[in-house]
Amino acid sequence: MSRLARLARACALALAVVPVPVAAHSLLLGSTPAPDAVVATPPARLTLRFNNRIEKPLCRVRLIEAGGAARELTPLTGGPADQLAATLPELGAGAYRVEWQVLSTDGHVVTGRFSFAVKR
Repeated sequence: MSRLARLARACALALAVVPVPVAAHSLLLGSTPAPDAVVATPPARLTLRFNNRIEKPLCRVRLIEAGGAARELTPLTGGPADQLAATLPELGAGAYRVEWQVLSTDGHVVTGRFSFAVKR
């Protein structure tokens, strides 16, 4: 094997075994209340759990009532780095939609939404 071929092979092997940081968009893994949940007791808090750390100061979350009225919720500080939580206003019976926007650690803005209902 020529010297150039051995060098190329060594470089390819080195690239294959050197760890490379992986950046990924944040994915919603779960929430409380859960998407499409029907709860008997109105929740006092909203929690969103993601697959990786999020930049909390740059996150937004809104609660939209069935009639279309929207409320910006203030994300709580502290807690796990992969969770976004907010205190909910007093909720009556009805359908609600949660819309969220987070900044992933890879620098991409990710948005999503889900609904839940309160049944009394």
